[in-house]
Amino acid sequence: MTKLHVFDMDGTLLRGAAVEEISRHLGCFEEASALEQSWLRGEVVDEPYFWVRVLELWSGASEQDLDVAFERAPWMLQVREVFADIAARGEYSVVISQSPLFIVRRLERWGVQASFATTVERGVPCHVDQLLLAKHKVEITLAMLSERGLTKSDCVAYGDSSSDIELFRVLDRTLAINARPFIRELAAETYDGDDMWRAYEIGRSLLERPSGAWSETRRSPA
Repeated sequence: MTKLHVFDMDGTLLRGAAVEEISRHLGCFEEASALEQSWLRGEVVDEPYFWVRVLELWSGASEQDLDVAFERAPWMLQVREVFADIAARGEYSVVISQSPLFIVRRLERWGVQASFATTVERGVPCHVDQLLLAKHKVEITLAMLSERGLTKSDCVAYGDSSSDIELFRVLDRTLAINARPFIRELAAETYDGDDMWRAYEIGRSLLERPSGAWSETRRSPA
């Protein structure tokens, strides 16, 4: 039976936030970082407004500019090799991210088989229904499992932050990568480092464990 590998992007495959790292190479890092940090502190509660501001910063960039910024971002080592190995085994890889889809889908060029993300576009008004939320990660994952005749035991999720909480609560086979404490408490295993292949090896080991072989110390954060 095949398997499903579900990846977050920012902080998991990418060592940082896409808003900041793409902006770094487009020459607007300081402005984008200020927006990102304000959002993380809870000072920006209107997420469509956040994306409108970010997309304004990126408005003058060509597709080639975005390609270069994407390639030069600080990706985890061996990301492409991980996607290639998953495909070679006849398994499925999917990235589900809150970053813009026009950035996330570029991972399909590196071998990821499907990508889901916030559907904002430059030059187009942003609406709430375009946002990808934490609950959508669960809905997308469960739908993909159902479509392929798989169970939750056939799936491993890789994540690092609050957008992964709901998915980590639903799945048993979860790996926290360079993660915040509340995600570590939920995860079956953790990895700290910059090599995605090593994290993937831990993910594969989770898939090999029999169902029910999980620590009773796992708990939901307060």
